[in-house]
Amino acid sequence: MPDYFDGLNRDLRSANFGLPILIIDQARLDANLAQVKKMLPTTARPRLVVKSLGALALLDYIAHDLNCNDFMVFHQPHLALILKRFPAANVLLGKPMPINTLRQFYAEHPEWADAPIQWLTDDLPRLRQYLTYAQSQNIRLAINLEIDIGLHRGGVQSLAQFRALLALIAQHPEYLKFTGLMGYDAHVGKLPKFIQSTEQSYTLSQQSYQSYLDCLQQEFVDLYHSDLCFNGAGSPTFALHAQRTVCNDLSFGSMLLKPTDFNLPTLSRFQPALWIATPVLKKMPSSKIPGLKLLDNLPFRSQALFIYGGKWMADYIYPIGTQPNPIYGRSTNQEMINIPRTACIEVDDFVFLCPHQSELVINQFEQVWLYSSQLKPAQLTAWQTFQA
Repeated sequence: MPDYFDGLNRDLRSANFGLPILIIDQARLDANLAQVKKMLPTTARPRLVVKSLGALALLDYIAHDLNCNDFMVFHQPHLALILKRFPAANVLLGKPMPINTLRQFYAEHPEWADAPIQWLTDDLPRLRQYLTYAQSQNIRLAINLEIDIGLHRGGVQSLAQFRALLALIAQHPEYLKFTGLMGYDAHVGKLPKFIQSTEQSYTLSQQSYQSYLDCLQQEFVDLYHSDLCFNGAGSPTFALHAQRTVCNDLSFGSMLLKPTDFNLPTLSRFQPALWIATPVLKKMPSSKIPGLKLLDNLPFRSQALFIYGGKWMADYIYPIGTQPNPIYGRSTNQEMINIPRTACIEVDDFVFLCPHQSELVINQFEQVWLYSSQLKPAQLTAWQTFQA
């Protein structure tokens, strides 16, 4: 992709950028959205993972394109942001929240006592806490049950535990409303192939999910109805669910930007769309290491650059062959990097990195810039991130 980054470098210099910035390539994002629409089963609706797409304008752009009002939220402050921005939003919490988190949310936002928020619950003690709170406030909480389908990161562990949770919900219909299940299968494909193949681990996770669905449908007829949310997937397994799934609600987020942690066989049809661009502050013909003057002028030494910032959770991707200097050490202020002697780059040009993930890196920047190279001159539009 040398020509691509050469062009992006020229566009950033023409726009007079002088700080490290985070960029989303609009054409690549649009291509990934088109891929989602092509793959999404007709039996399932999309749910956007908010933590992986940490800018309201970005979520707005994606939600509009996918005609989606369903969101998964992992952080209580994000819940308020989503409900303000998307009045028709249906929110599923992505992890069980402490009772004090729930209590604080409704104390600060009593106007959303009836908002469609599915509070995730994983065991009886937490469900009893939620019930006690609902009774004290005379409200009805929507409850989604987290089930363990192989990841072993908590959630309902057995059908006996599942029955006890459903029974408690059924006993208190004025305070608790059952809304469905959430089973996360991030473990699928992570085991060594000689232990279990991706197909085997996915099949087992789906069979486990189905066992809870069967129990619900056969033993709790009054709680079962066609509008329940049976959530699953996540970016790593979205493509598997697209082929066959027991779920009717599929979560994803990171794959739309495809940081390096998502360079997976199941996501081969998606394109990286998120870059960090940072200016070159200083250029030297070789690395000069304190106390090691004998190494300064060896003919095979790489060129050395000092950049604005550094030590991001990201990989250097352009100039090709760029690496942090292993002796000088990492720096978040002005990192030394080495580039091949043949690389052509000057002070005020940009070095490019691809983040490992989106959820942390986006929130390290006040803005993310939507980059459209189709327009001449190229257009760069600022979107405020959650941390601005």
